[in-house]
Amino acid sequence: MSSYLLLRNPSANRVYAGEAAPLTAAELELTAPFASEIEQASVAGVDYLAFAADNLSRDDLRILASQSAAFALFRRDGDALYPVTLPRVDLLDDDLVTIPKYQGKTNEQFTRLLLNVTLAVCTRPAPFRVLDPMAGRATTLSTALLAGCDAFGVESDDKAFDATAAFYKTYLRRKRLKHTADVAPVRRDGRSIGRRLDVRIKLERRELIATLFTGDARDSGSLYGKKRFDAVVTDAPYGVVHGAGSGGKRSRTPAKLLAETIPVWAGQLHPGGALGLSWNTLGLPREDLATLLAEAGLDVQQGGAWERFAHRVDSSIRRDLIVAVKPKPAQED
Repeated sequence: MSSYLLLRNPSANRVYAGEAAPLTAAELELTAPFASEIEQASVAGVDYLAFAADNLSRDDLRILASQSAAFALFRRDGDALYPVTLPRVDLLDDDLVTIPKYQGKTNEQFTRLLLNVTLAVCTRPAPFRVLDPMAGRATTLSTALLAGCDAFGVESDDKAFDATAAFYKTYLRRKRLKHTADVAPVRRDGRSIGRRLDVRIKLERRELIATLFTGDARDSGSLYGKKRFDAVVTDAPYGVVHGAGSGGKRSRTPAKLLAETIPVWAGQLHPGGALGLSWNTLGLPREDLATLLAEAGLDVQQGGAWERFAHRVDSSIRRDLIVAVKPKPAQED
């Protein structure tokens, strides 16, 4: 059994960086079954995430390289550190996620963490289809694309939709990637109900697909019809800076919106798929959200590392995440 040190990426913002140590330890515990004795460690004044492992395989190294805050890996032998090369796992450059800057943007490392722990319990085979029905300006969609997933979303704000479409078109052109990125009207029963952005990125290994509809999160099922997803990953409204849309009005609490949308999203999952949700616990207790997920027929992941993700964002937001799996029918077990 060898000892390893994972150096975290220093690019996280100050508030998140101060909270990240226990979060990344919980992430490693849930996504890397080969790692044991996970703990925080300091060497020469530099903080690391320490763990023990035996004979790291290529797949093990890919999992470590995919950690939300992974920057560098070292094998430790007494006071000596030996660098271990991490493979490149992202299919696109990470500036797809880091370039957009705007008020209310979820920290990119936390978005990757939420995606990672959600996909870790998804029993569907990769590559995955990931849906964010509250897409905002597509941080989750872009993160999913980086990770090699096809990404789908719904966003009610036309300005956010326009900004996302413009960014993808400019970014892909400047990166000189073979692609198409088109916005088209969506019509149902002879009337216009919104727009959709369709992006196709042609890489050497595969083609990545992204689709974004304008519309309400509660209408995600009707917008995507019979299409099913391997994971639903979304950051719910915090009810502080922005409200939660409900009944054509703006609500200061997201509880009613989530009660209406979770059954819709559960219905869009393949059996064996998973729903990962982050939210403000000051507006909705964890127990109440777990009840909503269970009532929608999902198995909530509980105990241990699953309950070590709560952290402060600011004085009015204490963010946590929760993941639930859609059971497979008995004959599929």
